[in-house]
Amino acid sequence: MPTYEYTALNIKGKTITDIIDAESVAAGRQKLRSTNIFPVSIHEVVEASTKKEARFSNLLASFSSRVKPAELAIMTRQLATLLGAGFPLVSALSALLPQTGTGALKKILSQIKDAIEEGSSFAAALSQYPLVFSDIYVNMVRSGESSGTLELVLNRLADISEKQQELSHRIRSAMAYPVLMSIVGILILFFLLTYIVPSITSIFADMKQTLPLPTRLLIRLSHFLRTDWWVLLIAIGGLVFGLRQLIQTDKGGYAFDRILLRLPIIGPLKKKLAVGRFSRTLGSLLENGVPLMAALGIVKNIVGNRLIADAIAAAALDVEKGIGLGKALSSSDIFPSITIQMIQVGENSGKLESMLCKMADIYEGEVDATVSGMTALLEPVVILVMAVVVGFIVLSICMPIFEMNQLVR
Repeated sequence: MPTYEYTALNIKGKTITDIIDAESVAAGRQKLRSTNIFPVSIHEVVEASTKKEARFSNLLASFSSRVKPAELAIMTRQLATLLGAGFPLVSALSALLPQTGTGALKKILSQIKDAIEEGSSFAAALSQYPLVFSDIYVNMVRSGESSGTLELVLNRLADISEKQQELSHRIRSAMAYPVLMSIVGILILFFLLTYIVPSITSIFADMKQTLPLPTRLLIRLSHFLRTDWWVLLIAIGGLVFGLRQLIQTDKGGYAFDRILLRLPIIGPLKKKLAVGRFSRTLGSLLENGVPLMAALGIVKNIVGNRLIADAIAAAALDVEKGIGLGKALSSSDIFPSITIQMIQVGENSGKLESMLCKMADIYEGEVDATVSGMTALLEPVVILVMAVVVGFIVLSICMPIFEMNQLVR
């Protein structure tokens, strides 16, 4: 449905600017008048301004519904603030629209507002956009609507999003320097092998004696990178594409997730991330009145590992039979014993929600410490690898020179 931007006068004579979805300009005007808003000007919002851009409209449409998590978190926090200030839901959404910008989220909020005005619930309107609003988001909003605590639920959703973004930001910030060092190191080595090494090794071309093995390997590697570097790029691209296609299959995905969990450093880190996400999400859902079975069904889809998701699904079946959550999770080797014990303590004391949130804080802190330790180790490892490669290049060049000096003597 087309989107129109309009300038209009409300019943008090105040000028307002907003957007509306309608089949045509006439339908848009009629829709505005039915709500006591009198349009002055109305025109369609055109996303593509040239014919060349229109050719790629289908491609762009696949990305049109993507909203950044930070943008969604800000919108959720602002909506909770407006509701807390006494704004009705429709009025709060209308107030948010001018502040949202001209991106996809503005159009989605406008359509949600229209759906609510037509009689739909907030949760039902959100569920029409699964790529933007997750099952967790929709279910928590539904529970907030039914219990009359929508403001608290939205604040809690904003807290969850902000904590997840903060953790992701810390991980990215910690990994930025080692990754940058690796990229710079690779570029320097490529420059040495393609420009510096050939000019130096050219003096060995007229030598009638056999060059040492390291020197011959260096010359062949340098020649390959100068002439057939594109083969290396194609091979790397094909390998990445093949792995991605394999991971998307059931067998390949299970194998990949199993290998990740068994890796020495990455495995424990992946498990801590998954358990922390499981604890944070399940605790928030239970605090907002979502039933345990429904909450487990939601949580299993956000842990990011098929083996852990299967363990949660199996535990859900045991819980449905009347077994406690801690005992149900203990049947698998995925969850650490301390996690099982804390869940059982929470169940026995009737404070499972708060215990899950404490577990999430613990594991998120451990993830942060693990990532910091990994980055501290990565920096000297990158330097050591660079030193070994540069040492190999220097040794390969010097060995023939040493042999020539021995012949002269």
